Amino acid sequence: MGKNKSVIVIGGGIVGLSTAYFLHKEGHKVTVLDKSHISAGASFVNAGYLTPSHIISLASPGMITQGIKYMFNSSSPFYMKPRWDIDFIKWAWYFKKSSTKAKVEKAMPVIRDINLLSRDLFEGIQASGDLGHFEIGNQGLLMMFQTDKARDHEMEVVEKGKELGLYGRLLTKQELQDLQPDVAINAKGAILWECDRHTTPPLIMKNLLDYLMRSGVDVRKNEGVTDLSVVGKRITEVRTEQGTYSADEIVLAAGSWTSHLSKKIRIKLPLQAGKGYRINMEEPTNITLPAILMEKKIAVTPMEGFTRFAGTMEFSGINHTIRKERVEAIAKGVESYYEGLRIPEKAKADAKCGLRPVSPDGLPYIGKIKDMDNLTIATGHAMMGWSLGPATGKLVTEMISGQELSMGIGPFDPQRKF
Repeated sequence: MGKNKSVIVIGGGIVGLSTAYFLHKEGHKVTVLDKSHISAGASFVNAGYLTPSHIISLASPGMITQGIKYMFNSSSPFYMKPRWDIDFIKWAWYFKKSSTKAKVEKAMPVIRDINLLSRDLFEGIQASGDLGHFEIGNQGLLMMFQTDKARDHEMEVVEKGKELGLYGRLLTKQELQDLQPDVAINAKGAILWECDRHTTPPLIMKNLLDYLMRSGVDVRKNEGVTDLSVVGKRITEVRTEQGTYSADEIVLAAGSWTSHLSKKIRIKLPLQAGKGYRINMEEPTNITLPAILMEKKIAVTPMEGFTRFAGTMEFSGINHTIRKERVEAIAKGVESYYEGLRIPEKAKADAKCGLRPVSPDGLPYIGKIKDMDNLTIATGHAMMGWSLGPATGKLVTEMISGQELSMGIGPFDPQRKF
């Protein structure tokens, strides 16, 4: 057993902090390095879902065609900004190669297993009391539809889910309305996935960060990594703007920036930043159940103190530009499902975005790098980063500690072929 190692975790998002949490619990000496204040980004602006039901990876048949169709409409739910960028072009080619029925089917049980593992770990962290109070809503997740086409599409997922022991239930318009009696819903019906949960990410992130700092984990904020030194098969130094660090093990969990850092040590990691947006509405909405508005691809989550509307997948490189037309599209989409609901201008003006790290096949990169004795990669979770944070942190900790793994990680190999 490799106990009491020194470990540097590069990245302070949900994956990096979950990794630090489990490493600390195993007795390792942990340092977290992050280029930000750890108060914004994808881990803070997501929909907060724990989603075993999301068994279809982002790289599914037809997605590239859809992306090309949407390419010149910057308010569309899935937007690829046309640009000459060799990394993006390669990634898009790998994405297309991964978007086959056979590959999607093969990934389903893997996605289910890691999601269920992570859901259990979230509940374990909650039960431990380490992070103080936070809620895990267990009413499930609604997939709300306004068209028969969207309903039929999700019913196909229900059939596949059934084979994997996950159950979705079709609700009529009246049954849906009965579940949300204080909101006028404009939808034909919904599928309810009772296996899913929802949380409040900004609260959990704050509490997790507080716990780590209180417990002796060395968290270095506003300290971006500028370089990595390799001698033989080991990373010997991690350099930041402020200083130089060394440790027995290095975990690269820097989200959308991971591939930029891996290039410094000649490791190619196909990865693109997929921008998502969120609007928080603090005024009462009477929405009590989380829902995905299928035709608009918008997530609605009742959180502790506000309702969050989140959505879009925008591939436009690494930037934090807020496109007003995309914020407006989310607001209008929400208002078209919830009659009488109006999102205040102030809430729209305060919209935030975050960059999700997306691999070409929609599966995360979790694992050791061949020919590098002390490097573990943990990124590429696409739209499931929040959902899979604890599972990733646990698996990385088991690898570093020399323990038996909670599940097989072959499909997550960072050096897999596309």
